[in-house]
Amino acid sequence: MPATTSPNAPAVAPAAAATPARKPATSVVITGLGVISPLGNTPDALLDGLRSGRSGIAEFTQIPTGAYCVSHGAEARQFTGDIQDYGPLEKSMQRTIKKGSKVMCREIEMGVASAQLALHHAGFSPDQFDRDRTGVLFGSDYIMSLPEEYAEGIAACIEDGKFQFSKWGQQGLPEVNPLWLLKYLPNMPASHIAIYNDLRGPNNSLTLREASSCAAIAEATSTILRGHADALVVGATGSRVHPLRTMHASTQETLAADRDDPTEMSRPFDAARDGSVLGEGAASMLFESREHAEARGAAIFGEVIGYGTSAAGEFAGPRPIQIAIANALRAAIRSAQAAGHGDTPVGHVHAHGLADIDFDRDEAAAIVDVFGDVESQPPVTTAKGHFGNLGAGGGMVEIIGSLMCLGSNLFAIRNLDSLAADCPIRAVTDASVAAGDSFISVNVTPQGQAAAVWIRR
Repeated sequence: MPATTSPNAPAVAPAAAATPARKPATSVVITGLGVISPLGNTPDALLDGLRSGRSGIAEFTQIPTGAYCVSHGAEARQFTGDIQDYGPLEKSMQRTIKKGSKVMCREIEMGVASAQLALHHAGFSPDQFDRDRTGVLFGSDYIMSLPEEYAEGIAACIEDGKFQFSKWGQQGLPEVNPLWLLKYLPNMPASHIAIYNDLRGPNNSLTLREASSCAAIAEATSTILRGHADALVVGATGSRVHPLRTMHASTQETLAADRDDPTEMSRPFDAARDGSVLGEGAASMLFESREHAEARGAAIFGEVIGYGTSAAGEFAGPRPIQIAIANALRAAIRSAQAAGHGDTPVGHVHAHGLADIDFDRDEAAAIVDVFGDVESQPPVTTAKGHFGNLGAGGGMVEIIGSLMCLGSNLFAIRNLDSLAADCPIRAVTDASVAAGDSFISVNVTPQGQAAAVWIRR
């Protein structure tokens, strides 16, 4: 008797076509750069600002001055959110991004703009990329709403001069823009970049404060080496210039006091340092397997040869920041050794260099712990003297600064007039120091999360 099929039985999907096996990636390279920073919105402008000793620190324009313990910081003043800030785009893409800007806060706009700039710089062309194997990996901090998002809703709940929470559900909430949350979700930079460019490969978001940039590079490198993608847009965005974020930083962190000359406020490793400076910025790079980049004839700006992360909390000991940084540096070196790059000289270290008294002391101790005394260490620099702490995007901006220096000279640490006795590092104090052909960059959060990457020419 012939077999019968129930009319309600699910259809059987045809067997998927076999996918040709791909050779594992031998290495991961950088083929495009995009930056939004207080020193400018191109890699060349960033490098010129670093080498010339220009500062991005000035009086705040986005938040009230006199309302906080400081009135100066490093804003990305050349970024206005205008579509021209996203680089050369086809008209259809311009229209799409303009429409999407309605649900993008400033941090997300900066991140998306840096990604579009990196894609353009890399010569991204749809016919050279498999969209299913091209994705996005982006870092950020938690992104805070602007108070005005709730202003009308709160006003609707005021009675006799007092806010009545019992009225919020019926009278307050309807006054809040229903798309409000989309403007501030930390996964939205990766979402927008993928959607605008139809990148259907791996998509991930990391929220590790200042460690986000190096952690994103580590995860992206691992993803490509595992064979899960051919190319990834990798970036990070952050801002500490914000009505609420600035208030949080003012109460939770040690900030540098205002000075008559605000450009002298951020003083990494200096004997007169007294705290960090608030800033904002974003940067992105296009990462590809070497095989993919070479097959399309792309210019290669660098290669990731090692990476490492660590977290050390209060139970780790009296100086967890030192432990976390040392662990991340050692992990990056071990990673490079395991990949056969152990003989590569470290041209320089791009330090976190927060300019906080305790952080700088502990970071210097970590550098001594890993590399030895001053005579044994590679040169150490940091860009934070120029623009302070940019938050989650700072590490990516700093990495591009170091990458642009490889094969030539480094930039000096701005405002380092007298190296602190508790910071025994081989600090770069003039522009005659060679950057070498590779560098290790490291960043750390106040909670003791650290990440480091090792990149060579």
